Amino acid sequence: MSRDPKTLIRLARENGEEAFAEPLDLGARVRELRKERDWTLEQAAKQAGLARSTLSKIENGQMSPTYDALKKLAVGLGIGVPQLFTPPKREQISGRMIHTREGAGLHQATVTYEHELLAESLTKKKMLPYRARVRARSMEEFDGWVRHDGEEFLYVLTGIVRLYTEFYEPIEMKRGDSAYYDATMGHNVVSVSPEDATILWVTSLE
Repeated sequence: MSRDPKTLIRLARENGEEAFAEPLDLGARVRELRKERDWTLEQAAKQAGLARSTLSKIENGQMSPTYDALKKLAVGLGIGVPQLFTPPKREQISGRMIHTREGAGLHQATVTYEHELLAESLTKKKMLPYRARVRARSMEEFDGWVRHDGEEFLYVLTGIVRLYTEFYEPIEMKRGDSAYYDATMGHNVVSVSPEDATILWVTSLE
């Protein structure tokens, strides 16, 4: 399932009332991340393995990138794909809460996983929670290790998975099992049950 990268952001005021802000502009977010690194368009495009014209169109909202392009951008910027859709951190405010009904998160499908980002419209998060349906059945289905900034917590909701990590032996995990690890270490998860397993992932943004 795909959605327009401009997703509605809800901001909570300090008095508890809610206000609507401008939609998150993926192009502006990519440009901001590029400028934080003091990269030119050419440098960022080279890092991501994209044509300069493609990156320019993405930043200017002239095209909606494919998931492959998003993955390349994330790898080039040294972040996870979900962080492309996360607004930059601002000063902390208190009294915030967001409620996500089942199936109402932001869906993003890949060959190996189907992600559902939870609480995606809440700004200034320090954690990125998402539910994932694990489609992969073997390590060969991945294009190398997944790595990104931060720490990560994994909790098995249904089925059985095998957690592969760069520095540890694979761990078979069933419903109710969990793992907490450094996400800069290479890691991948495959389903070893007949059905696709589902897991809860929570990634730190700091």
